[in-house]
Amino acid sequence: MNKEKPVVLVVDDASDNIAIVKSILGDTFRVKAALSGDVALKIARSANKPDIILLDVMMPVMDGYEVCKALKASADTVHIPVIFLTAKSGQDEEKKGLELGAVDYITKPFCSVIVKARVNNHLALYDQRVR
Repeated sequence: MNKEKPVVLVVDDASDNIAIVKSILGDTFRVKAALSGDVALKIARSANKPDIILLDVMMPVMDGYEVCKALKASADTVHIPVIFLTAKSGQDEEKKGLELGAVDYITKPFCSVIVKARVNNHLALYDQRVR
């Protein structure tokens, strides 16, 4: 049985935001980072797929909604849980993210305890689903 820490891919165009999430999750998870949507898709499609993705919405070139749509359209990545972690806080934004296939939507500024709990909860749910 593999005892490695689950891999969380954090996708945000601001390296400071990635550093904050790494400081919150780094003791429990292996944290990978991508500063753009295209890099996130490459990592998600690699042999070492992340177990869960934390995804910002507002990024240049390819926004988080486009990334989520691409992830959910591919048989290789459709099952990776996506949590939006973003400053876009309107109900329409949250609805859009969930309709695209995200399992959760957390707005910034966020509470570190809540982020960690939701990541743990969604990984546990994913583990139950894939058995």
